Amino acid sequence: MADDAQRYDLIILGSGPGGYVAGIRAGQLGLKVAVVERDPFLGGTCLHRGCIPTKALLHTATVLEEIRGAAELGIGVGAPELDLGKAHERKQAVVDKNARGIQGLFKKNKVDRLHGTGRLAGRGKVEVTGEDGAEVYETKNVLVATGSVPREIPIAPADGERILNSDHILRIGRVPETMAVLGAGAVGTEFASMFTSFGTRVTVIEMLDRILPVEDEDVSKEVARAFRKRGIQAMTGTKVSAVETSDKGVQLAFEGKDDTVEAEVLLVAVGRGPVTDGIGLDTVGLETDRGYIATDGYMRTSVEGVYAIGDVVEATPWLAHKASAEGIVAVEHVAGHETRPLDYTRVPSVVFTDPEVGSVGLTEKAAREAGYDVAVGKFPFTALGKAAIEGKTAGFVKIVRDTKYDEVLGVHIVGIHATELIAEACAALQLEATAEELFRAVHAHPTLAESMAEAAHASHGSAIHF
Repeated sequence: MADDAQRYDLIILGSGPGGYVAGIRAGQLGLKVAVVERDPFLGGTCLHRGCIPTKALLHTATVLEEIRGAAELGIGVGAPELDLGKAHERKQAVVDKNARGIQGLFKKNKVDRLHGTGRLAGRGKVEVTGEDGAEVYETKNVLVATGSVPREIPIAPADGERILNSDHILRIGRVPETMAVLGAGAVGTEFASMFTSFGTRVTVIEMLDRILPVEDEDVSKEVARAFRKRGIQAMTGTKVSAVETSDKGVQLAFEGKDDTVEAEVLLVAVGRGPVTDGIGLDTVGLETDRGYIATDGYMRTSVEGVYAIGDVVEATPWLAHKASAEGIVAVEHVAGHETRPLDYTRVPSVVFTDPEVGSVGLTEKAAREAGYDVAVGKFPFTALGKAAIEGKTAGFVKIVRDTKYDEVLGVHIVGIHATELIAEACAALQLEATAEELFRAVHAHPTLAESMAEAAHASHGSAIHF
């Protein structure tokens, strides 16, 4: 029998953006909660090997490009030089600051941190194995938030030298002259964009028929156009048949094509796989499908008292903010607090390429396939005064609406600060706003946000400035 110090209302496995947010919310609601983390730091993949370090390096790439264009603004600075070592130091400083912030929030909200590898050890029990051995804790509820790892493919297993995954490339100590990227989703395109700014010649290979295949087709076309302009070669509808490594680099061959691609390094960015093996799900009778866990709207699994969130959840996107939102729903349900399930069609997607992409809701194609009578409004940044001021006129805002009720079904943005601009659209969809309500809302001038009102006008055939 565990003593009181080892009994909890909730134990969370994993301290990523799902787990640590769930822990903080549990503390706020008065639950006795512990978060198990095997790494020496809190924050999980997103903070240490994903979102934050990647975006820190992408910011370096953005500033580098801005300095290159400074002469157009009347600023003479000379040719900028990238110090990748310094960029990594700054990246790590950002990561460390955020990790310390999570530690402070745990202390503030009375969240216990259990350092070690956690696994379920039967109903109501969690075993944590650390440097000093194993301890078993009793808990009324368990929340599985163990996240994911880069997916390996047999044809190109990552070796950390010539064939890299997203973990490896965040630690790379040099800027390669050439790089091939396998996979043109968010991860692949972000690193392609980053290293192009750093001076690498990049080739992106995608098995499907377009880059960013989950985005609206018009968005994919616009990013592909921008990539071509920047010198990024994109090979879509292309399947790799063989990968050979040598002291000089990597050579890729393709099904049905005589062409090959040679590069100094290959980045494999073909998705992620759930971390559920070895965490004791079998001890409570919880089954998985290819490692994924099925849940209901309140993140409950088929086993009473066991919840799951984030990348381990079946048929949901690999997004940090989605995991955080799921964690809040799960914990509020555990606490008996009023809550509501997520509507996954209202979870935004953001891609930090150059140009950026932000989207939420249904694509035009998905809306038509769902049976809506669809109207579309597009407004290009070329017609926007603030975009001209910023010197970033590529891209557009696209609004998809239902003509019957005028409800906004989806918003898709490609262009400068699209990842920030999408927030207005998220609120609009959550409130079931109409396109008219969007354009009746007065938008300040001169701002990039005016593009949202203009696109809403355009969906009614009456864009003002285009």
